[in-house]
Amino acid sequence: MCGIAGLAGNFNSEESARLLRGMMDRMDHRGPDAEGSRVEEGVSLGHLRLAIVDLSEAGTQPMHDHSENFLLTFNGEIYNFKDIRGKLPAISYRSQTDTEVILEGFGLWGPAVFDQMNGMFAAAFWNKKQQELTLVRDRLGIKPLYYHISGGKIAFASEIRALIGTGLFKPTIDRDGLADFFTYQTVHAPKTILNEVKMLLPGHYLTFRNGKEEIKSFWRLEDQGQNQENGNYEAVKTRVRELLGAAVERRMMSDVPLGAFLSGGIDSSAVVALMAQASSQPIDTFSVVFQEKEYDESPWSEMMARKYQTRHHPILLKPDDFLEGLPRALQAMDHPSGDGINSFVVSGVTKKAGITVALSGLGGDELFAGYPVFRQLGEIQGSALWKLPAGLRKMLAPLVEIVPGGRRGEKLGALLRLSRSRLQDIYPVFRMVFAASEMRSISPGAHPDYNFVKSFISQQAASLEKIPALSQISLAEIRTYTQNVLLRDTDQMSMAHALEVRVPFFDHTLVEYLMGIPDRLKYPDYPKKLLVESMGDLLPAEVVHRKKMGFVFPWERWLREELRSFCEAKLNWLGKSSLFDEKAIQSLWKDFGKGKGSALWSHIWLLVVLADWMQKNGVEE
Repeated sequence: MCGIAGLAGNFNSEESARLLRGMMDRMDHRGPDAEGSRVEEGVSLGHLRLAIVDLSEAGTQPMHDHSENFLLTFNGEIYNFKDIRGKLPAISYRSQTDTEVILEGFGLWGPAVFDQMNGMFAAAFWNKKQQELTLVRDRLGIKPLYYHISGGKIAFASEIRALIGTGLFKPTIDRDGLADFFTYQTVHAPKTILNEVKMLLPGHYLTFRNGKEEIKSFWRLEDQGQNQENGNYEAVKTRVRELLGAAVERRMMSDVPLGAFLSGGIDSSAVVALMAQASSQPIDTFSVVFQEKEYDESPWSEMMARKYQTRHHPILLKPDDFLEGLPRALQAMDHPSGDGINSFVVSGVTKKAGITVALSGLGGDELFAGYPVFRQLGEIQGSALWKLPAGLRKMLAPLVEIVPGGRRGEKLGALLRLSRSRLQDIYPVFRMVFAASEMRSISPGAHPDYNFVKSFISQQAASLEKIPALSQISLAEIRTYTQNVLLRDTDQMSMAHALEVRVPFFDHTLVEYLMGIPDRLKYPDYPKKLLVESMGDLLPAEVVHRKKMGFVFPWERWLREELRSFCEAKLNWLGKSSLFDEKAIQSLWKDFGKGKGSALWSHIWLLVVLADWMQKNGVEE
């Protein structure tokens, strides 16, 4: 796990070295253990190392292959690198790293090596003879990779801030991205919040040669699951257990202290149970606990810790701990997001507890139908309201918006106004933060008709029809909210503390299998039934059937009291931009102060986060 940066094209060597140095300096938190750079004709590559496997200097990057024709700077972990090494011709390896293996593999097979790589990765390969740069990103989008292309030149990095710092462009707001941010609290790849910066899509690689780029996919989630598994339920459970167990065991590869997040929920408990089975030594587990008993999950995390005899580390956090960490969390935010503060604080205390690698249960909800949307979508499509004529439903919408009112009422009203009940119509409403009318009022500069989620699902309609309905929702969740909020936030907030987070549920072999399982075997009669029953007796009934909990931080109070002056300053600054309507912003702020239900703290916070990020990064419009 590291930070990478580089440039290619018609830079002179002095300029290239200077720009590379600046990019690396802006990301030094990502690689505290070592750094390296190579400046050659046509290319400059930089690397910041968080040493995980083979801690010796032999793992220093950028690294060249044995022919010295190929160079590589690499961020991530390839869990099956020893298997790949066994398929390569025998050479004298200088290290025990995955980096050297995939570099030799690329030299022999080219981009075909990506098909063999199991892990999380963002990498840049340079072919000296061909003067060709290849950028690649892992299948599920666990590791980020941003780039800027102009004037026959390319610059790339693990973080947007590094690219802004080059001065190669004046950062300006992408108006489609702005609409995306307000609607879904993020900007979906390949776009970012900036016109000048793109994000390489998961499962894709970009080649850059003679000033021109070409992008191809080597794996697409949309193509998975089309051969449905028709086996019996017992066979499916056995296979799920095997695949998840193998995914967990692969991710225990480490030469530094390793542990796991353990909330006491189903997903993290499953990961810890399988880790304990695969290890001859006690596992270190980390749980955040709260004094407020109605939110405290420690009874269940401690139950799991006792069952598997882990070295358990409960970490007491108070709401004010989050408030105190807020300035540092905002500083760590590389791309504006409506989420991520929790990840920053939890990652910080985990790193302080002495570990460098943590396994997480992220992905369990998306793959095993754990979110309410997996049930609600079908319930809406089959409800009596949808049997009414479209005109009558639209007439009922204003009433529904009043009763029950609030955000729930707004979404119900939006659903009733839909002419059809397809996934591409209903799902975008579920994930909506700002309604289109609200966005137009606040930000006339945002493109009001841009809706990435709706257009993406519509474009994939043909592929979606070939997979089960629950897998269609999994695909929508992973390709939108999960990749562009949860995974991106996990990376930027954990790497701010030089902590590597691994996500075994997003092993691509497991994902491919689960996407093809029929709904009748995956339907959540109770939360994540297939996962629970695949685990057998590894999960206590108390953990499986307990009420889902989550600590609700007092954001409304903070924004009105402790953070009031901070918020006002940010909103005042934002209102001066031509992209925003100053009167509408101030009206929203006043309504929030008065406690009006239509003015939500989440709306205020999105505006504040965006303003803070724009100011820190010198982005005015």
